[in-house]
Amino acid sequence: MFRIKRVYDPPSPEDGVRILVDRLWPRGLSKENASLQEWMRDIAPSDELRKWFSHKPEKWEEFKLRYFKELDGKKELLSKLRALGKKGTVTLLYSTKSPENNAVALLEYLKR
Repeated sequence: MFRIKRVYDPPSPEDGVRILVDRLWPRGLSKENASLQEWMRDIAPSDELRKWFSHKPEKWEEFKLRYFKELDGKKELLSKLRALGKKGTVTLLYSTKSPENNAVALLEYLKR
């Protein structure tokens, strides 16, 4: 089972395995206070795609299409995530305040 949550929100027992899926480390958050088991920065969108998107809602649908194409080439990381999801809850962590973000897109990709 997969969930998403902002990395700045307090951890809870329901989170299971907490994995940061952003390319950049969250501002103002120390690694000690992040309460996560792993940082999968390579599953995040490329720097080029991240900068192009810039969390603009009007680019959301195109962003997802481009990100899904990138994800198609990351089979090993996706297999690892899916294997963890079969064992229990996995919470995909992101830092942005935007409701349109890579964790939401990644969750959609994993569910298809």
